[in-house]
Amino acid sequence: MINTAYAMGQLGGSGGAAGGGFGAFVPIILMFVIFYFLLIRPQQKKAKEHQEMITGLKKGDKVITSGGIHGQITSLDETTVTIEIAEKVRIKVTRGTLAGLNK
Repeated sequence: MINTAYAMGQLGGSGGAAGGGFGAFVPIILMFVIFYFLLIRPQQKKAKEHQEMITGLKKGDKVITSGGIHGQITSLDETTVTIEIAEKVRIKVTRGTLAGLNK
């Protein structure tokens, strides 16, 4: 009984080894395609939209920082933005910390 099972295992293993080289990579390729469309592509799209929002800022826009602070832009620099969060209360934040526009 053991010899028969061993012989069948050898026959099946040697017969499928010739065509199994590419077949072993198909699941890995499918996983990469799924990760691309479900994770990588949406993240790149969101990063592109965020970058466009940051470059399109202008004085007077109402914004929200990633820390949850709401305010109005009073001045812009290359890397920083000054936001007025209350009357005569201004803070300076990095452009990358702005989460979005407040409508």
